[in-house]
Amino acid sequence: MDFFLSTWRADPIALGAIFAASVAYLLGVRRVRRRGEPWPLRRTIGFFALGLLPYAVIELGFLGTFSADLRWAFSTRIALLIFAVPAGIAAGRPLDLVPARVRERVLASRVTRVFGNAMVATIVIAAVFCLFLTPLAGILRVDPVVDASLGVVVPLVGLAMVLPMMALGAMHTGTFIAIEFLLAFVELLIDSVPGLLLRLNDSVLDLIPDAAQAAAWWPSPLHDQHLAGDMIWFIAEFADVPILVILMIRWMRSDRVEAKGFDDLSDEEYDEMTRAHLRGER
Repeated sequence: MDFFLSTWRADPIALGAIFAASVAYLLGVRRVRRRGEPWPLRRTIGFFALGLLPYAVIELGFLGTFSADLRWAFSTRIALLIFAVPAGIAAGRPLDLVPARVRERVLASRVTRVFGNAMVATIVIAAVFCLFLTPLAGILRVDPVVDASLGVVVPLVGLAMVLPMMALGAMHTGTFIAIEFLLAFVELLIDSVPGLLLRLNDSVLDLIPDAAQAAAWWPSPLHDQHLAGDMIWFIAEFADVPILVILMIRWMRSDRVEAKGFDDLSDEEYDEMTRAHLRGER
């Protein structure tokens, strides 16, 4: 445990990302307050305490330091960067700091609409985790340039899915969100498959020779892979819970919006809409 807590590194890319994100967020908060709009302190605390602080611990601490040497450190790092860090950053509501016109344009774009639903999130996350079952995982792990870039790219991929998912609730119908909710349950099963296969496989899948032992507890290559499978399985299943909560909130909001739309109709408008529905018209 002492070895785990006392291991740190100075990664310029991670430090630069933390600095840039901090400055951009604080400038956004100042711009909002200058317009006379309130900005709850809990959002700022959430952004730094739940988003950037865990990112710093992951990238600058043990997981980032030994990501190239230990399979379980690499897989845990990637899983946390795509799940935990984006969820923590989303708690700070960074999209609300973006000017309204820019935010509406971003949310209305085809790319945002594609990534901002649980259907695509299920496929993307499953594809990322399946990479751990191939020799490509070893190549990504030991290449210093690729390994450093993953510390920025992976959280951005997670944010591309989480932020629109939280913001697009009012733009999707209740039926669409219900389908997303069902797919999120399917994801609970899909996410466990790569971890289980890593855990149960009796051969090392990434074909990368093991690094020199840095401590007495250093695992063997096969045990290292089994630990990686355990961590992927645990993190993926645990991280699906907030996604389900987000989808439930979106479903409730969409239902309220649709109900209010029906309540605002006059009796004549409601009767005409019912007749049109019975005739098969939209």
